[in-house]
Amino acid sequence: MFAVLKRTIDNPTPSRTFSSRWLLFTVVMFGLVNAPAVRAQDAAPPIKDPYTEQHTKFAPGVVTVIPPAPHPEETIDGPLAMNEFLQAYPELAWDPAKFKDGTPNFDPRTRTLVEMAKQVVLRREIYCLEFSFKPLRQIYADVPMPGGRVQRKLIWYMVYRVRYRGGDLRPAADQVAGSSLYTRVESVAYQSRRFFPLITLSDHVSGTEYVDRIIPSATSVIAAREQITAPLYNTVEITRHPVPHSTDADAPGVWGVVTWTDVNPHIDFLSLSVSGLTNAFQVDGEASDAPYRRKMLKLNFYRPGDAMDQIRDNIRFGMPAHRDAKEESYILNKYDMQEALKYEWTYRLVN
Repeated sequence: MFAVLKRTIDNPTPSRTFSSRWLLFTVVMFGLVNAPAVRAQDAAPPIKDPYTEQHTKFAPGVVTVIPPAPHPEETIDGPLAMNEFLQAYPELAWDPAKFKDGTPNFDPRTRTLVEMAKQVVLRREIYCLEFSFKPLRQIYADVPMPGGRVQRKLIWYMVYRVRYRGGDLRPAADQVAGSSLYTRVESVAYQSRRFFPLITLSDHVSGTEYVDRIIPSATSVIAAREQITAPLYNTVEITRHPVPHSTDADAPGVWGVVTWTDVNPHIDFLSLSVSGLTNAFQVDGEASDAPYRRKMLKLNFYRPGDAMDQIRDNIRFGMPAHRDAKEESYILNKYDMQEALKYEWTYRLVN
């Protein structure tokens, strides 16, 4: 073919000038189109990420993504007075009678251990995971009962995904005159983090709280319905799998499912409290009985339905909106919220 093309180009005639140029253009384009394919066949096949192979992509809006929300003020507590420490070691207090002329030789009183124990600042590193979820839904499944029996029950469930985006906050010290001065917070990241979830469902009508129940027989049914091809772990299994660090928007993350049974069929206003996404906490004082609160994610939902044919009810993310001020106040009171929000990061008392 190339020999014919050469003879045609070397000995053109007026009648064949156009055809020869067209033939040359065709051959060049043929080579350009097929050259990448030849190179791709010769190259080694790329290494596939096993998560990517098992991950199912959903249409926009199907998965709700809650971004991580660490705050610099969560890395510090204090100043606190270590009263229990001071009471346990009273001999640390200064006794002027033991010093010459009743005064120390070098350091001022504020540099003594007792005075420093009255103004202790506690610093820590804070992390926070990204939490994504599919709609809260219901399904019938066979649930094992005591005695080896199986009972078909209505199960409330939610499929979720956690991803570690990095951005951990850590107090950073600068050396000033031989002392560490903490004036800034730096961002750090690690290879992975662990997720130890505790997800409770709160009924704002009856005041009942439902702790999730592990139902292995329902996992495969839920995965098929939700089109989850990645491994789907319950709240115990997911603790054994590290959540890898990734900033990729399409990172697969780790998928989990949480299930509840015997939920009030008349429930209208409800929330999910998700703890384990962050290690941030609040504590009032340093006493052993001081109130301790963990930071958790609160997701608000409402269910416009009744006890009939519950599986057809759509459980909606957010709080119902009302124009009437009294109705709005009633709804806010039920959710214990100051304003209508779909979700919020809050601190919850741990008993």
